[in-house]
Amino acid sequence: MLKTRIKELRARDGLKQEELARLVGVRRETIGNLEAGRYNPSLRLAMDIARVFGCTVEDIFTFQD
Repeated sequence: MLKTRIKELRARDGLKQEELARLVGVRRETIGNLEAGRYNPSLRLAMDIARVFGCTVEDIFTFQD
């Protein structure tokens, strides 16, 4: 299962789902689905999100059994 820190990082930076979605070129629903664990991002999207937050993909996404 893919775990994500997107919601935590958005809160840290004061970003709404809509704002993050605009920055990475996806719909707000995609960000919501990522945060809820209902969607696994493409490598490109994961890298774009990491760039917005100034960290690595591994800092945001982890796999847990």
